[in-house]
Parts: sequence; structure tokens; C-alpha cells
Amino acid sequence: MPQAKVLSDKEIRKVLIYISNHKHAARNRAMFVVLNQTGMRVGELAALRLCDVLTNTGEIVEEIRLSADQTKGSRGRVVVLNQKAQEEIKNYLMTRFKLKDLLAVTMTDTTRALFTTQKNPNRGFTPSTLAQHFHYMYKGAGISGAASHSSRRTFITKLSEMGVSVRVLMDLAGHRSLAVTQKYIESNPKLMRSAVELLS
Repeated sequence: MPQAKVLSDKEIRKVLIYISNHKHAARNRAMFVVLNQTGMRVGELAALRLCDVLTNTGEIVEEIRLSADQTKGSRGRVVVLNQKAQEEIKNYLMTRFKLKDLLAVTMTDTTRALFTTQKNPNRGFTPSTLAQHFHYMYKGAGISGAASHSSRRTFITKLSEMGVSVRVLMDLAGHRSLAVTQKYIESNPKLMRSAVELLS
């Protein structure tokens, strides 16, 4: 089975345009952007709860601490949220709850799913239904070869192109082995050009 496609900037824009013109735009945009900005697995995204992303004062956390049952490999890990990911989550939650201040949300049941579905607003997506959801989004945006794992591969490849060491990428991806991380990095003309230009 071929690996999921690494998305170009143009393809990312196409997906965002597609999302903006369809139902649940705020939720779908937040899910897509968060995956691209964190390299999370789709199962990890599906497992997120409100309490994982909100502080007691209603702010968005800088790091998500996934428990062993929320991630792969029977061990917890930390997911770093950059400013863009934090803003997307905040915008989505303000739209979802129709609030400008999220403090009130912290006074409700925050064990509910972060990304909800119409069918199950408390539990939200399962990993398989979320993977299927991304499949249809990519199909709708006219991008072939992309899957829910595309964002994870894109995240790792792009950071590698920017010179981030494989060791740091391994930690960001939550891998136990450098060899696994290296499999995600797609060699391409841009990466090869940057490598040889180091010698000039």
C-alpha cells in the first residue's frame, strides 16, 4: 500500500477552500489545521477532549498531554501546539459554544469530545470515522493520493526541509525509533537542492 501523499502548500489551500464552502467549516478547518501544525495521528485527534486543550482559566494550552489510552504504543506523549494551532482551536470553540470567553466552558463537563459529530456530540469521532471523514474531504477538494495520514507526513517532511533534526522530529511525532521517523521524510528535489547548496 503506498504511503499517504505529502501535501503541497497549494493542496493545503485547496482543502481549506473546500472546507470553507461546506457544513461544519469551523470544526473541519480546526481539525485539518491542527493535524498539519502538530503531526498528530488521526486517532489522537479523535481522542481529544475539551479538558485536554483548555486551562482552568479558559485559555488554550501550549502543550497537550496525551495519556497512554489516547495514543499509540501504550505510553503517553506531549503534543506541542504552536500559536496557529492554538488560535484555530480557540476560534472553533468560540464558534461551537457561541462565546467570546471560554471560561464558562470550563464549568461544564470538559470530558466531552473536543471535535464533535452530530451523531455523538459527547464522544465525537472514532479514529476510523475521522479517517473516513478526511478521505471524503480530500476527495471533495480534488486531491488524489491523500489520506488522514497525509498531514502527519507533511508535518514531518516540511520540518525536515527547514533543517529540524531527525531527533527532534522523532520527539514531535511521538516515535520511539529514528528509523520510523526517517520513513516519513519524503526526499524531494527541494530537499536535495538545499543539501548541495550547503557546500557553496
